Amino acid sequence: MQRVRLENIKKSYDKQTEVLSEITIEIEPGEFFVLVGPSGCGKSTMLRIIAGLENITSGNLIFGEDVVNDIHPSKRGITMVFQNYALYPHMSVEENIGFGLQVKKLEKGVRKQKIEEVAAMLGLSDYLKRKPRQLSGGQRQRVALARAIVNEQPICLMDEPLSNLDAKLRAHMRSELRRLQKKLGFTMIYVTHDQVEAMTMGDRMMILDKGYAQQIGTPMDIYNYPENIFVATFIGSPPMNLKQASVHVAECSIQLSSALSIAISETMSKKIPSSVIFGIRPEHLIQPVEGGTIYKAPIVNVALLGNETLISIDVDSEEWICKWGGQWNYKIGQLLEFSINEEEVCLFDTETEKIVQKGLIERKVVE
Repeated sequence: MQRVRLENIKKSYDKQTEVLSEITIEIEPGEFFVLVGPSGCGKSTMLRIIAGLENITSGNLIFGEDVVNDIHPSKRGITMVFQNYALYPHMSVEENIGFGLQVKKLEKGVRKQKIEEVAAMLGLSDYLKRKPRQLSGGQRQRVALARAIVNEQPICLMDEPLSNLDAKLRAHMRSELRRLQKKLGFTMIYVTHDQVEAMTMGDRMMILDKGYAQQIGTPMDIYNYPENIFVATFIGSPPMNLKQASVHVAECSIQLSSALSIAISETMSKKIPSSVIFGIRPEHLIQPVEGGTIYKAPIVNVALLGNETLISIDVDSEEWICKWGGQWNYKIGQLLEFSINEEEVCLFDTETEKIVQKGLIERKVVE
């Protein structure tokens, strides 16, 4: 296991536009660390810098205690799995998996044992004699994964390795990869644009956008305490409901619409800005609470998903989504009664888009 540190990493191709800007992060030995963000945010570039496939414009990349900026990729002690399989078409599955072991000149018996072990882990035992052209896309991707795992390097880099798999196999491979990483103990740095993969696989993750790190933390910390509007809407499905709102100090309230106003403490009304962006996740627009404030809004759409229902409502000409467990057969145009879990409300600054308050009950302003 090996620690990976990035210190003020910058990357620019034309010396004008920065693809990565001042990235600083320490990835612990044996950690499953996920880089997630939309297309073009710089996550694959960051992975290629760690691999040594891209030069660093400025900053330091450190493995353990050693600066490796100028170390050749083959000397960095890494393996990498790409989105495309990069298999040798003339070699069998067994030969593809064991290619790195053969380069290391491992004894044939040891090499065969390692190949068989990792093939069994990934369900490839029956395909060892086949060529890549005789395999499905999912099977080819598993061969690429097996080739990386069998080398047992201290750092493993993966660039969207599951994107070509079908949904069922992708879900299985998520848990399998996570289990293998913990069993073998290597440091995993994993790139994905899929927030479900990021949330379910990573010990910690970095949210990237336009080359900047937006937030770093555990999946649950990021989900529950997003640092800005981008993170709040990127993580979570459906995304957080947002609404421009006004804070009325005299009435000690937050006005969301002509018909929707939420009471807050006098202290809070004086501390938070007069204009905020109100955020609430769909699952925190809850069924009416006895003794609590009940709101009403017209329904504009109902999506029955079997185990849960997504109910879209009109809040002052903006669509919000309620996420309720079970099956709810509401009709479009019907008024929905709901309550708001005030502990889970997020208030964002309208100019900086950074969070200024989490929860209307905790009475605690985020510095």
